[in-house]
Amino acid sequence: MAHRRSPAAALGGWSATHRKTAVFGWLLFVILATVIGGAVGQSQLSNAQEGVGSSAQALQILQDAGLSDPASEMVLVHDGTQTADAAGFRQAVDQVISAVKATGQTDDLQNPYTAGLISKDRHYALIQFDMTGDASTAADRVQPVLDAVATVQTAHPGVQINEVGDASGNQWVNQTLGKDFKRAEWTAVPLAFGILLAAFAALIAALLPVLLAVTAFMGALGMLDLISHVVPQDSSSNSVMLLMGLAVGVDYCLFYLRRERQERASGRDAKQALSIAAATSGHSVLVSGATVMVAMAGMFLTGMHIFEGFALASILVVAIAMLGSVTVLPALLAMLGDRIDWGRRKSKRNRPVDPNGGRLWNATLAKVLDHPKGFAAAAAGFMLLLAIPAAGMHTQSLDINKLLPSSTPMVQTYNQISAEFPASPAPGMIVMQTPDPSAPAVTEAIAAFKAKAAADGALGSGPVQVTPYPAQHVVKILFPIAGQGADAQAVKSIDTVRSTVLPQTLGAVPHSKAALGGNLAFSTDFNDQLDHRILPVFLFVLGVTFLLMLLTFSSWTIATTAIVLNLLSTGAAYGVMVAVFQHGWGASLVGTHAVGALESWIPLFVFVVLFGLSMDYHVFVVSRIREAHERGLSTKDAVAHGLRATAGTITSAAAIMVAVFAVFGTLSMQDFKQLGVGLGVAILLDATVIRVLLLPTVMTLLGERNWRRSARHVEPQPTEKISVLR
Repeated sequence: MAHRRSPAAALGGWSATHRKTAVFGWLLFVILATVIGGAVGQSQLSNAQEGVGSSAQALQILQDAGLSDPASEMVLVHDGTQTADAAGFRQAVDQVISAVKATGQTDDLQNPYTAGLISKDRHYALIQFDMTGDASTAADRVQPVLDAVATVQTAHPGVQINEVGDASGNQWVNQTLGKDFKRAEWTAVPLAFGILLAAFAALIAALLPVLLAVTAFMGALGMLDLISHVVPQDSSSNSVMLLMGLAVGVDYCLFYLRRERQERASGRDAKQALSIAAATSGHSVLVSGATVMVAMAGMFLTGMHIFEGFALASILVVAIAMLGSVTVLPALLAMLGDRIDWGRRKSKRNRPVDPNGGRLWNATLAKVLDHPKGFAAAAAGFMLLLAIPAAGMHTQSLDINKLLPSSTPMVQTYNQISAEFPASPAPGMIVMQTPDPSAPAVTEAIAAFKAKAAADGALGSGPVQVTPYPAQHVVKILFPIAGQGADAQAVKSIDTVRSTVLPQTLGAVPHSKAALGGNLAFSTDFNDQLDHRILPVFLFVLGVTFLLMLLTFSSWTIATTAIVLNLLSTGAAYGVMVAVFQHGWGASLVGTHAVGALESWIPLFVFVVLFGLSMDYHVFVVSRIREAHERGLSTKDAVAHGLRATAGTITSAAAIMVAVFAVFGTLSMQDFKQLGVGLGVAILLDATVIRVLLLPTVMTLLGERNWRRSARHVEPQPTEKISVLR
């Protein structure tokens, strides 16, 4: 009986026949995308575009008026013995003020003695100022200021003088991230190569997936640079793309290459083996890639630019890696032939495949399938136990003292400022757009704002700074928030200002517009937006994934099983992240400490990534199980055959993903630690507890119910000679 060729089989056949066109076409695409993308550069999101709600509106008003919020800096002067009234203390403060002013890089510098920025015990003084010029480039210009402060510190060894702020913090982050990502690249790629070398025991076979993944990332990055001039990107998008590109790029090639090697080892010639790999693993790659891209597309429903950038970056690199796996890889395999085994001992070449998948694997699987109810209950119970901490998940746009390692001098200084001057590190901000900032109505509204905010318990101790910009018709107000950092009182204070104080005072001035901004308002607005949009995103990803599984396997049961198992993986990953990063259980093992919250964008991103990536394994394994069942094996025997046939591939693929994610878990920034650990744990659980225990036991217990409606779905049998090569 003749079978209609699948798209993957057709692509594999064309590529194997037009080898040079496929290979050199790929290289040309990667080179052009890299060169052109690098030439035009990447357009970044503005501060206003990164936020949502009132806080984004406040930044947009400043931006439209050409008043982009300046980079603020603070210098903390502390003496454990002398008070601020002592001559030596005052001299140190005066010298700091003179030194930073002499750099010509500062503006709006406040003397702590006249601004009321002396601590209650009078052992601390806080000098505040803004960096001149564009805030986005302040990190490049802050070094002279840091040097000036350091010079004063050297002259006063008995006094502690430390600087922290937007510019100095960004400088540290930029320098550290550059080193971190260089280390990540030099670690993740060799790790992936080492795992593949162990899996294939052949140099070229191990090198191909890594090269394709890296070139796919390079091509996708070049395209992202071009597209960013229409859809600006967050700086984290490149990191997300690298993470996804290495994970899926290597895995897709591994699935394809491993199947071709298995068919060769089973006695088929090169053309037959490549044909079968194209029609089976190639098909699985296309389905898996489509599922990942659809899951990523769910982030567009958030209505938030940062998630739209993540979605675009992920979809680009997955699409390119997927196409490379089903076109360039078969072309290279056809060109190389047996030379792909170069470096492997002759005694191991074309070695017959062990039908049992190895003694240890066979013994484990046999016990699992002989006692499916017990193993299914134990595995499900374990996953639910890990998920319990997720019930108390708290998300927040983390401040610098939580994003950076606690040992960093800047974080220690920030925490000291927070303790002694609770309103200073991150004050609330109101931006008012009004025809005449000096009008009596505006002056009265500002006075009313101060009085009502204080009466309602939303105003902390410290001065309220009012800065009018008459030419731009803007007034900027910085006010201390009652509470400390992002604690419950501070959040309540911001909500009070937003809901009652602002509308009844500054917001009531005719022909004017007032918006609440600042770090805490940004965080609460971000979380509120996610709270409203996360359910539609979840439902979209769940619904479309279900439909893709239904179309692929024509079985309601298999589609439902895929959703349930993925939800278990997601819940367990959430639970581990909350336990480690929110509560600090085992945090020292990953070089961090409890920060009390997860970065706002992490849970949603982990959900869509995990739902997409776990489909790689699910589609690959279940496709092999279905192949065996359609050859006449019972469901239990088909499950055993499918798991044994894919054991080595799944183990290698999972090891690569976990290794790549683990490298990200070693980075200095808290959000990347959370991302790396969350995804690493999720993939580890998915490839072990889910694929080794839950999937086989659930399918065995369901029996023939797995295959309802599957008669409508016809796939080429891997044992048949499928002619896709001419």
